[in-house]
Amino acid sequence: MKHDNNKVTIIGCGNVGMTAAYALLHTGLVNELLLVGRNKDALLGEQLDLEHGMSFLPNCTVTATDDYADLVDTDVVIYSAGANQKPGETRLDLCAKNCEIMESIIPQVVHYAPNAVILIVSNPVDVLTYKAYQLAKLPKGRIFGSGTTLDTARFRFHLSDFLKVNPQSIHAYILGEHGDSSFPAISSATVGGQPLTSLSRFSQERALKAFDTAQKAAYKIIESKGATYYGIGTVISHIVSKILRNSRTVLPVSIPLHNYMDHSGVALSVPCIIGRNGVEDILEIRLDWEEKQKLEKSVKTLKSFV
Repeated sequence: MKHDNNKVTIIGCGNVGMTAAYALLHTGLVNELLLVGRNKDALLGEQLDLEHGMSFLPNCTVTATDDYADLVDTDVVIYSAGANQKPGETRLDLCAKNCEIMESIIPQVVHYAPNAVILIVSNPVDVLTYKAYQLAKLPKGRIFGSGTTLDTARFRFHLSDFLKVNPQSIHAYILGEHGDSSFPAISSATVGGQPLTSLSRFSQERALKAFDTAQKAAYKIIESKGATYYGIGTVISHIVSKILRNSRTVLPVSIPLHNYMDHSGVALSVPCIIGRNGVEDILEIRLDWEEKQKLEKSVKTLKSFV
């Protein structure tokens, strides 16, 4: 992967894709931004809208296209194509239709951008990540999903509310499925090097309430305004920035498992080191017995869709 020029491609330029595009332009890390979709007229409108703000942003070339051949020399592909989650619909309900869409796109991505890192953000993200992994046949770590990075950010935000600590100082993860079988890894959570459970303000009840609020957040947002995109758009920009900077930051992303705590054949979120080549390493987090059971439940839930 080249390092002198950063080219990012977004496939699927709806609310999520375009919010990610807008956020990425503010980072100053992207030199070329390619918008890919079926409706080229709409994409040209998005291109113009972004370009008209470039006088106030770091320099970046924005291009709209419906031709996958334009992906050549892409460093990171953001895959956000597919149907959106509707009110009352779970992420797993989207499975069949979004898998079908993916089957026609991923082979073209690999053909024209064989060296790119592919970040899957469409839902159900864990199922689609594993599907893309099977289709792409790329080296381990080069294709992964946004997973529970947003869930974790939401959880830390709600924990900070009663702990009275900045969310960035709270090291606590939501793991497993990006969906209804996710769980908080409370036993390994820390604040300032201390176990979360040892803090005077901590209570199990309030921590579980913070998790419940975080887990139901997307449903609440979708019910209120029809879609969620600011949070995930910011997360996408954050993950891509970590790739381009080769920051080796630990994030809970969805990755195909190979004998992770005896689990294989499925993708779900565990702590991973993110660098220029995607997932550089996978960390085996300490879980108590109950959390291990919840991880197993997530595995079983997702395997029924693989």
